Amino acid sequence: MASAAPPRESRFAKVNSDIIGALWGPDWRYTSMMTLLGAVIGWAFFALLWQIKFGMGTAGINNPVMWGVYITNFVFWVGIAHSGTLISAILYLLRSGWRTTINRAAEAMTIFAVMTAGLFPLIHLGRIWYFYFLAPYPNQRMLWPNFRSPLIWDFFAISTYFAISLLFWYAGLIPDMAAVRDRLGKMSGRMARLKQKIYGALSLGWQGSDSQWKHYRRAYLYLAAIATPLVLSVHSVVSWDFAMALVPGWHSTVFAPYFVAGAIFSGIAMVITLAVPFRWALGLEDYINEYHFDNMGKLLLLTSLIVGYAYLTEFFMAWISGDGIEQSSFLYRAFGDYTVPFFIMMMCNAVIPLLCFSRKVRRSIAAMFVISILVNLGMWYERFVIIVTGLAHEFEPYAWGVYKPTWVELSITAGSFAWFLFWFMLFAKTLPAISITEVKESIAEGIWSPGDKKEDA
Repeated sequence: MASAAPPRESRFAKVNSDIIGALWGPDWRYTSMMTLLGAVIGWAFFALLWQIKFGMGTAGINNPVMWGVYITNFVFWVGIAHSGTLISAILYLLRSGWRTTINRAAEAMTIFAVMTAGLFPLIHLGRIWYFYFLAPYPNQRMLWPNFRSPLIWDFFAISTYFAISLLFWYAGLIPDMAAVRDRLGKMSGRMARLKQKIYGALSLGWQGSDSQWKHYRRAYLYLAAIATPLVLSVHSVVSWDFAMALVPGWHSTVFAPYFVAGAIFSGIAMVITLAVPFRWALGLEDYINEYHFDNMGKLLLLTSLIVGYAYLTEFFMAWISGDGIEQSSFLYRAFGDYTVPFFIMMMCNAVIPLLCFSRKVRRSIAAMFVISILVNLGMWYERFVIIVTGLAHEFEPYAWGVYKPTWVELSITAGSFAWFLFWFMLFAKTLPAISITEVKESIAEGIWSPGDKKEDA
């Protein structure tokens, strides 16, 4: 005779214990990783100071390739930021139950990816101390930014997306921070009391009354509805940085949907990449399991097919246009000086993700982890190929050139990944990394419970 299911109250208590128990108390692995990341960030900062002292000539940027790795990184990190809004806002509006344990990490990833992306337009300026001229504000010299400049468009896009994403992330944290506050109230010691005061202030006096829940649900729904159009608008604006130019390979109406699909594709891959070590390090295997990787794999496959179709569309449009310069640009992209990055891009983004057609692959956490890393690599190379090959092989043969990144650019690129991971790991040990509220709702509604792998899903 099957044993009776444990009472709902005990399952709720276990959720609190598991998720809140993962906070604080970093072990030697966590400390070692944070030390390593700090060292990489320090080296990247040294490379930045070197560039500031000796000028932009220390970077590989040249004429005609005036955009290089820095803008590649900018587009890459803005793309990474899109999955948080997709998983949290859009899937919340669609009432997808499987998002409940990965949405919080995806939202945090959005915040930190935008923080990382925003650094690269400043680094690319060279004279970073003049960054304030990007902001449209009146000044005593009556100077205004050029609103036709893509840098100004990016300023509006990044600041708007960051503000809405931060509000949406924080709104979802309020009930969970109140749960942490209440748990700390049962502990003794000066540090516990200090933490209780901090979490109590961040929870904004949350008591879980009917009135508070009513207003919370309404505010969360409105923020989700506001954030959803940003998935389409923000990366469309970034794509217009390229599409509004006359550069062969850039001047295309397909760029907006192409960039949006690519952003979601790379963002989902980054969620998978982070979720595997994240669930292991915090002991949350019951909360993020094969069921969630299966669904993320389906989403990864869908966006891969869209991106692969966009690749074919680009080459088809160049062929059917009859424009010799456009055709030459795309032939150079595939068979010119950057053939290796091009084929890495095609294999990692359009071929390898096809393995996700297999249910066994989607439910294999190790396989999904490897695929996600390859997709991240391929999407970085995609941005590199688009930017560099377009500029290196424009209209006039005498202006063609080859771009190679220097140690300064590569060091700052490595530092950007360390910067992103540093903030993400700091978040994982200070705030509930999984939404306690939404997991309890899933249990109460019978949608999903911790440890439930939904083998028949």
